[in-house]
Amino acid sequence: MERENNDEIEIDLLEVAGELWRHFWVIVLSMIVFGAAAFSYANFLITPLYHSEAKVYVNNSNLSVGSTSISLTDLNAAQSLVDTYIVILKSRPTLEDVIEKANVSYTYEQLESMISASSVDGTEVFSIVVEDADPEEACMLANTIVEVLPDHISDIVDGSSPRIVQYAVVPTAPYSPNVAKFLVMGVVLGLVLSCGIIILMMMMDKRVKSPEVLTKRYDIPILASVPDLTQKGASRSRYGNYGEYGKKAGKRNG
Repeated sequence: MERENNDEIEIDLLEVAGELWRHFWVIVLSMIVFGAAAFSYANFLITPLYHSEAKVYVNNSNLSVGSTSISLTDLNAAQSLVDTYIVILKSRPTLEDVIEKANVSYTYEQLESMISASSVDGTEVFSIVVEDADPEEACMLANTIVEVLPDHISDIVDGSSPRIVQYAVVPTAPYSPNVAKFLVMGVVLGLVLSCGIIILMMMMDKRVKSPEVLTKRYDIPILASVPDLTQKGASRSRYGNYGEYGKKAGKRNG
């Protein structure tokens, strides 16, 4: 019994490849359907979002860009201020001031979820990115932030005066969704699902389709086999001659 169970879980790779090839049209059709569905979902159902970016330089009264006396410790201290500035940027007083000056109807929580900030390649410059469904509003909010932020930073951090490196511009193309990525994911999903279902159905099919399957799966010797005369190409010469002979014999008897 143990041997029989082990035989049942064996998978013939050539048999699997043949089964997949016989259902090649099903696989291609699944890839087309899933790819088209993913493309339509990304292109028509997902609201496109735009990114608008502004950049600010971290500065304080103890550091001077044009001075040759700046030490590595001073630069590291300036870089560490980036995290402090980001915390101040996302604080409630700063964002509520931005909402008031920009005259938008977002709540503090909503605006905070639309903003991301990080250091640019480990430098003293950090970027502020606003994500919005309206590209012009995204640009306006980013520029309002860099105009409001210096006053809030100066009130909290002594001796610091951030400077605007780059104002935001209106984005011309959406940042997300990535339609091509959705299309590829849909095609791959259709391929995997169709192949998985075909292989699963093949493994669940316990019918004996050839003498080789019987000997391989159950280790039973074959004494004889009955030919399938319904298949094309089956030899019917003996049976054909016998039929003609039967017709002649019938005529003679009649």
